[in-house]
Amino acid sequence: MPKILISNDDGIYAPGIRALAKAMQGIGEIMVVAPDVEQSAVGHGITVRRPLRFRKTNVPGLEGVTAYRVDGTPADCVVLGVHKLGRPDLIVSGINHGPNLGNDLTHSGTFAAALEGTHLGIPSIAFSLQFSDEMDFSYAGNYAPNLALEIIKRGLPAKTVLNVNFPTGQPKGVRVTRQGTHHYEDSVLERSDPDGRAYYWIAGKATGDTEPDSDFSALEAGFISITPLFMDFTHSGMLEVVKGFAPEMSG
Repeated sequence: MPKILISNDDGIYAPGIRALAKAMQGIGEIMVVAPDVEQSAVGHGITVRRPLRFRKTNVPGLEGVTAYRVDGTPADCVVLGVHKLGRPDLIVSGINHGPNLGNDLTHSGTFAAALEGTHLGIPSIAFSLQFSDEMDFSYAGNYAPNLALEIIKRGLPAKTVLNVNFPTGQPKGVRVTRQGTHHYEDSVLERSDPDGRAYYWIAGKATGDTEPDSDFSALEAGFISITPLFMDFTHSGMLEVVKGFAPEMSG
């Protein structure tokens, strides 16, 4: 059976990772390595200034599953899982409590776990579910193993990672999408503590594009969005342009 490493950013006891692990149990040998507390929006951070703890744990509802909690980031979890438990055939991250669309990916710990797997040369998928009052992971859990099996069978090209978002309720279908321009318009809220000292909350309002081929539009229309992303930030079209104005060394 294929080996599947599962991680997330909502923490090892989150309902989403439990739903994903249960779904994956039917298709492979699973290992769960996830943060011991919520690590949402930490991005692709790696812990290098302090030691990390890698503790075997029991996850309610996942009795008999090999599970470890880490006092670090989602990317830390993937690094430790691969090095301590052996190289898996697939890494899946999620199911995140909330969507990861467009520019959200630069902040998302869920996507970072999958991205770290891609950097390690392992096919990787990030799964997220649109917010609702009652987060129902059943449709996502039914679909995720089918996609995982296809990726185990076919593989993914180097530097390629899949980002998958599920709508609330029963999906109308599946769309393969591009990364949209969904982002948060940041605002900073200033408050005072009981001693009169200022503190700040970074908040934001979500906005997104309306082009029909984007991840945002697919999700808003009730479809599963699958976005293949290529992890090479080089702007090839600018190479010659920059050569034309980059100053030469002097002295």
